[in-house]
Amino acid sequence: MATEATRHGARIGVDVGGTNTDLVLECASGIYYHKVPTTLKNQSIGVVDGVLAICAQASLDPAEVETIVHGTTTATNITIEHNGSDCGMLTTEGFRDILHIGRHKRPTNFSLHFDVPWQSQPLVRRRNRIAVRERIAAPGGEVAVPLDEAAVRAACALFRKRELNSVVIGFMFSFLNDTHEQRAKEIVLEEMPEAYVTLSSEVAKVIREYERFSTAAMNSYVGPKTAFYLRDLEARLRGAGIRSKLRIMQSNGGISTVDACARRPIHILMSGPAGGVIGGAAEAVMAGTPNIITVDIGGTSADISTIPGGAVKVMNARDTFVSGHPVLAPMIDLVTIGAGGGSVAFIDEAGGFQVGPRSAGSEPGPACYGRGGVEPTVTDAQIVLGRLDPDMALGGSLQLDAELSRIAVNEMIAKPLGISVTEAALGIIRIINNNMALAIRSNSVARGLDPRDFSIMPFGGAGPLHGVALAEAVHARDVIVPVAPGITAAVGLLKSDLRYEHTDAVIRELTQAGAGAVAQINAQAAALREKVQAELDADGIERTAQKIELVAECRYAGQGFELRADMPELLTLENKAQVVASFHDRHHLDYGYSYPEAEVELITLRAIGSAEARRMEVVRIQATDGSSPDRALMFSRRTTFDDGRTLQTPRYDRRKLFAGDRIEGPAILVQHDSTTLVPPGYLAEVLEHGNTRIRAIGA
Repeated sequence: MATEATRHGARIGVDVGGTNTDLVLECASGIYYHKVPTTLKNQSIGVVDGVLAICAQASLDPAEVETIVHGTTTATNITIEHNGSDCGMLTTEGFRDILHIGRHKRPTNFSLHFDVPWQSQPLVRRRNRIAVRERIAAPGGEVAVPLDEAAVRAACALFRKRELNSVVIGFMFSFLNDTHEQRAKEIVLEEMPEAYVTLSSEVAKVIREYERFSTAAMNSYVGPKTAFYLRDLEARLRGAGIRSKLRIMQSNGGISTVDACARRPIHILMSGPAGGVIGGAAEAVMAGTPNIITVDIGGTSADISTIPGGAVKVMNARDTFVSGHPVLAPMIDLVTIGAGGGSVAFIDEAGGFQVGPRSAGSEPGPACYGRGGVEPTVTDAQIVLGRLDPDMALGGSLQLDAELSRIAVNEMIAKPLGISVTEAALGIIRIINNNMALAIRSNSVARGLDPRDFSIMPFGGAGPLHGVALAEAVHARDVIVPVAPGITAAVGLLKSDLRYEHTDAVIRELTQAGAGAVAQINAQAAALREKVQAELDADGIERTAQKIELVAECRYAGQGFELRADMPELLTLENKAQVVASFHDRHHLDYGYSYPEAEVELITLRAIGSAEARRMEVVRIQATDGSSPDRALMFSRRTTFDDGRTLQTPRYDRRKLFAGDRIEGPAILVQHDSTTLVPPGYLAEVLEHGNTRIRAIGA
């Protein structure tokens, strides 16, 4: 499948999941897909093995690979497993407990039993938070109390004694003047040359000390391990003779360099899921369907994102939480739940039938893997129901044991509940589908979007097995299965642009701003532009290919949070009204009302620099010649569907289907990276690029 894009250098997208590492290679001879098991102890081993394997599959010298774009869950896993670095923190005298107090919000308002993550799992323990004398005055940013440099050095001595090598520096009002934070960093590096240091003014130069401190603390918490992983991966690739540029997917859907992500790993906390959303949006364009809900179901989790009109949404900063901690980093709007092929089914202490969020992962994996796992998983349930063929997993390269699945479901679920093995397996599927349907509604109906206007796009290794059931549960229009569903997140990596973002606090009354205020805003905007431009320059992007956008984050005077408004390249007394009007429009769009006469404050300026990457092109497949799709028929086996019926169900090799082919359910479409379930009463139609639309017959 050669494409015009392949006239350039070869490129590889690598997405690391909890169970499998997915790869896509675009080169002169075509597009290739591959999967290898994730090496959980060190993901970089599996990545390098996968890169070498997919190059061998394409008969390509690894030295010819121009770029590798990587989606990683390393930083995410650290927050989930709570195994980040022990950090020390320097903060302003009197504000040592900001990270403990938070916003004084109860996670669950009316529950007497709840967890407060920022207290039960602190990013920096209280004993390691050291307050020093310093003070910057608001609102002008003047030095009110000089930095006590001796206290900083004494804190470093304590950190060394406690063997802490990751340091957070967060001072009050540093977003107005960061000289004290910068000086404290110089001292820390004099005293602790190997320390990983994060300044709050470098990662989140905005108001709100709790969120700013939490963001900086998260950066230092995940930073050392993430930086080690990224640099270790780079070194292993070099050692394997792979000299390509390594780029990392960020949470905002753009890619960046290893160095930038090692310094600010908070920008890759949602690296893996972001690639799936970008890939799903690109697949929607190919299918000519602008409204989609992506459901990326892997071995460990399901990532769900609603994309209206083809526009990938970025979350408001007030909603960006990771493991219960606020993180002021731009992230694609998505919901992640513990629902995947490896999700474990169990009977809880109260006798309730539960599935997930705990996962069997890839080691030991589902019971059918034969690696010592004895607990039933969603994958085991699919095998018991005959929806997954044990001898066809990963094109037959992964042999599964159906008897082990049956034993696990029977012993752990069927016998305790007094039901048949088939009923137990159906129960596992129904529970996990219901969990995902609730998450879909939270990302659509709860946001004012009607799922009936959207298509469900299931992908990930397990996604297409659940697509129709999820569409039925939320009353979606139809189901669109991507060309390579198990590799869609990796494909998204090759469809992402370079992207850098910087912010600066600019607290000004915008409506009444005079010439002096406008000049100050323009000066800060110019400084932000220079920062972003410098990063794009360092990445070798020609100035003509650089795009820099300014965004004004505004609010009504006294309001708690900001909304984004369009910002001109140069603000003037004449065009500032356009910024104000843009904010009113955004407020009305989000909340249904606005106050056109009210004072509008500019709180933060954001500069977004990007450079368009070459898009991976998927060619059109052969159009049907009028022959029967039975050319793709492989065999038939008994399969149990959600309505409880067990039917003889044909399997089709999806690679042998032509554009325009139509297959009525019951049917199963088999390919190397995934399996698609077409229940009775549904019709699967192959589209021009090999993607598939599934809808109810007569709909």
